[in-house]
Amino acid sequence: MTLKVYLSGEIHSDWREQILEGAASLDVTFNSPITHHQSSDDCGVRILGAESDKYWHDHKGAMVNAIRTRKGIADADVVVVRFGDKYKQWNAAFDAGFAAALGKSLIVLHGPDHQHALKEVDAAALAVAEEPAQVVEILRYVLSGELPG
Repeated sequence: MTLKVYLSGEIHSDWREQILEGAASLDVTFNSPITHHQSSDDCGVRILGAESDKYWHDHKGAMVNAIRTRKGIADADVVVVRFGDKYKQWNAAFDAGFAAALGKSLIVLHGPDHQHALKEVDAAALAVAEEPAQVVEILRYVLSGELPG
């Protein structure tokens, strides 16, 4: 069995790399949004033309990025959504809700400080992890039935 996993959410830490490295021996393919911040912000105006108003600049980028995000989530077997500590990730909340609405297996990843704020998001998830290594162990268990150590 091969799992297709979409890694969504926070882009300011190396959590994706930790999961990719930890899952290197597993039969998993990964997809994610564009994580280069400037490219993600500017894709709409670089492709569709400049905007003098920052709102429309951001709006164009959000819409173009949504095409990739919706496709990635729709194609995934498992969606992992990370909420980081530094910034509010409103797009991550949307991605979690979209994945849940599509019936995708959802893993939410955040620290204990976000437990209360994300209680509704957590309720839609099949697992709530605090560390990327826990996500890897969930994927390993799903694929092989193998428990850690």
